[in-house]
Amino acid sequence: MTSMPNTQELADQAANYSWYHHVPLGPGVVTKGSTTVTWEKHEFPSFKDQTVLDIGAWDGGYSFLAEREGASRVVALDHYVWGVDWVAREKYWNECAERGVLPDHGRDATDFWDDSLPGRRPFDFARRVLDSRVESVVADFTTVDLDSLGQFDVVLYLGVLYHMPEPLTCLQRLRQVTRRVAAISTVGLNVPGMNDQRLLQFQPGNELGADFGNWFVPSVSALESLCLAAGFARVEVIVGPDDAPAAKPTRVLSRSTIRRLLSRSSAPASGPTIPPVEMFGAMVHAYVDEAST
Repeated sequence: MTSMPNTQELADQAANYSWYHHVPLGPGVVTKGSTTVTWEKHEFPSFKDQTVLDIGAWDGGYSFLAEREGASRVVALDHYVWGVDWVAREKYWNECAERGVLPDHGRDATDFWDDSLPGRRPFDFARRVLDSRVESVVADFTTVDLDSLGQFDVVLYLGVLYHMPEPLTCLQRLRQVTRRVAAISTVGLNVPGMNDQRLLQFQPGNELGADFGNWFVPSVSALESLCLAAGFARVEVIVGPDDAPAAKPTRVLSRSTIRRLLSRSSAPASGPTIPPVEMFGAMVHAYVDEAST
């Protein structure tokens, strides 16, 4: 039987990998993730005795959280982070930025794809250390056969939506695999005084985070409406813009209010002056059943 490494040995081993999430690996050892946005467990639906699908799992930070919180089954799904050669792709993107042209994203799955899945190694390491039962699925959620994937009680769609060129189509697919509730986080658009407007800011270049992989940034009102249009019955805003009157939740929107929502004018109530645009981390819970909690 192989003995577990001590705290320093475990920290040293973890340091051999590049981490995105802050993953607790054991007493005193948390991976040095690069993310500056960390969602807390109270901002998620309950995982207890639930089946969970984590789309865009990366190194599994939230997959392992769901397992720790008592999920009956957890599936971590990714392909882009796990299979793309980031060094080669980054070199190409930098060249595009210098030339002032948009990259050919089709090269991600051809020229920059590595079948050895180098990006999954941190996830695999954490899974071994944690003696985890989290399952891994290598698949593109935009094209994977949803029937083969199945439905899950809780679906995590964290930091993925703004990377999608077709956000409504992706949310429709998300609805198909969600049995109870989907937790959706995204970069949100905040235009003070216009939070009721359903706005989508198009980011075709690398303006947002110097990342050519970003496409649309929604206001919370737009995100709510996109979820309803995708087939969810009710949307609860868990984290909204900083100037929202209440932080958790800002409001709950259901299909019973959609007629009133759609009757609103899409034009600002006063003048053409648009305040400075701000970005923030948004989180909503989209429910399949209007009565579910």
